[in-house]
Amino acid sequence: MLPKVVITGRPNVGKSTLFNRLIGQRLALVADTPGVTRDRKEAETLLAGTKLLLVDTAGLEESAPDTLPGRMRASTAAAVEGAALVLFCFDARVGLLPEDKHFANWLRRSRKKVLVVATKAEGKIGASSALEAYELGLGDPIAVSAEHNEGIYGLMTEIAELLPKPEDEEAAAENLPLHFAIVGRPNAGKSTLTNYLLGSQRVITGPEPGLTRDSIAVDFTGPDGLLYRLVDTAGLRKRAKVDEGLERMSTSSAIEALKKAELAVLAIDATRGIDEQDLHIARLIEREGRACIVTLTKWDAVEDRGGARQQVIDRISISLSQMKGISIIPISAETGEGMGKFFSALRETYDIWNKRIPTSALNRWFEAALERFPPPLVEGRRLKLRYVTQVKARPPTFALFGTRAEQTPDTYHRYLVNNLRDAFDMPGVPIRLLMRGTDNPYVDK
Repeated sequence: MLPKVVITGRPNVGKSTLFNRLIGQRLALVADTPGVTRDRKEAETLLAGTKLLLVDTAGLEESAPDTLPGRMRASTAAAVEGAALVLFCFDARVGLLPEDKHFANWLRRSRKKVLVVATKAEGKIGASSALEAYELGLGDPIAVSAEHNEGIYGLMTEIAELLPKPEDEEAAAENLPLHFAIVGRPNAGKSTLTNYLLGSQRVITGPEPGLTRDSIAVDFTGPDGLLYRLVDTAGLRKRAKVDEGLERMSTSSAIEALKKAELAVLAIDATRGIDEQDLHIARLIEREGRACIVTLTKWDAVEDRGGARQQVIDRISISLSQMKGISIIPISAETGEGMGKFFSALRETYDIWNKRIPTSALNRWFEAALERFPPPLVEGRRLKLRYVTQVKARPPTFALFGTRAEQTPDTYHRYLVNNLRDAFDMPGVPIRLLMRGTDNPYVDK
């Protein structure tokens, strides 16, 4: 396990900007609006030769436990509990506020190792403002400006010195996690599913739509003993309805998380049924070449279960034929109903997505497919399709070679893809069939 370094402080003191600077990429959403960060965001990084897990948290506020700020405060407290080091940030431009002193006392009582960081401390004035942090009694403060990259190297060195030295740095065994992203419309139950899979209240949930803003990645071990990396994403609305700058950033973050994942879990609210936006997200998954399973969430609240499931199956079979046979799993993250099938479906779909087929078997299938339905005439001449081979997996991608193969009509192309899917048992994953024409040596002679 990597040592965990948690960044905390009241809202809008520059925690996410510091997080992005330390990991070297814009992973956390940043805006002038207080309270942008709601869930903990984690990233592995290397600081001054020390590998660690850096955690960005929501701003600390005193609120009732059942309110949104109260739930955010509980999430931050859970992160602090597992920290090897806490970076307590305050705004050097504003100076120490009563809230800063209150939360500094809370951290002192936690008996965690704390490093005070004065953020937004540009120039000499900022550095001198950082000195008032000595009254917190938490040791020497470090003055930084994450936006202007001032004081960052000194902070990295200090973090590395304060962390416990690893006892053994032997190379880890080759056991890479299966990386999947949970995507869907707002309020489709994605974060509730995330918390169920992790066995803890890792992300903020509630009846309000749009609670999740950032894409939250967490590594965990599944009930099958295998490693997984789960990414909970913000809800994806229709492009015409996305008008706020912050929501646009959340949408971009969700799409980027999908592109980096190996497999997508499309969460559809079973109480509302499937609509065009769900299909739009499914088509996006297919275009990106990702494996996919569909979960019908909130299944415990559905009365007509047979009708609800059939409606989804019918709509997908008509509108998403390019992912024919996709796994559809009704689940309830509240009661655990149907969750026993989740990981097996995940692994089966992942294995199909990685499938490789020998060239000899492919060409036996190809000959039979051509014999059953010969290639059509194009411009009065029949296409001569010669052989097929698999060029890669993830997703399964094949190249078909022949004279004027690139002129193959879409209908015949679909016939070959569907026949290929059925013959080699590849339901629910995108299949790419590239048509490669051969050069005619007599052209221009």
